[in-house]
Amino acid sequence: MKKRYSYFKAFVDIASYSIKAVTILKETLSNFPNVNLDEKLTIMHEAEHTADLTKHDLFHRLTKEFLPPIDREDIIQLAEKIDDCIDAIEDVLINICILNLQTISQEFIDFTNVIEDCCKALIKALEEFEYYKKSQELANWIIEVNRLEEIADKLYFTGVRKLFTTTYDPHKLLVWKEIYDSFEKCADNCEICANLIENIVLKNS
Repeated sequence: MKKRYSYFKAFVDIASYSIKAVTILKETLSNFPNVNLDEKLTIMHEAEHTADLTKHDLFHRLTKEFLPPIDREDIIQLAEKIDDCIDAIEDVLINICILNLQTISQEFIDFTNVIEDCCKALIKALEEFEYYKKSQELANWIIEVNRLEEIADKLYFTGVRKLFTTTYDPHKLLVWKEIYDSFEKCADNCEICANLIENIVLKNS
């Protein structure tokens, strides 16, 4: 018999590309400025594009699905929001390139580490999502994503405040604030996914 397609596994598969994306970002920041940004952007885009293909395959299968395990709208929305996490990580690297950053602060590296932890916690939540009626761990991983997003918020507040209290170059203020905004969006998107999972569970309980 043909193995039944698993939407829950597809969610995990899409989210796995967030780890690939954040790994590329970490490698770039760790070796900055002695890194080929164009090469890293190409590798990053390949990961993002493959995630898109996985998402579109999910959508294609959903059009032929008679009775999906959860509401079609919830499947579509969650897949889109997971994909947004990967897009946001790619946007950080794009902004670093477009805005022509010459140096990388330790705060950016710290932010990337938190985003990596956020993505890993989200994947753990998605792995438990299939068993939401019995899982003892799903709620804990959702809480963990929320906790990590709060850490990211603190990094954002501290970093931007430091920027505006110690930097008097308007160009640097504009550029670095844009990068901080990009980082914060990564963590926010992970939290949006975690909250959406929680809402779907509540609706189906």
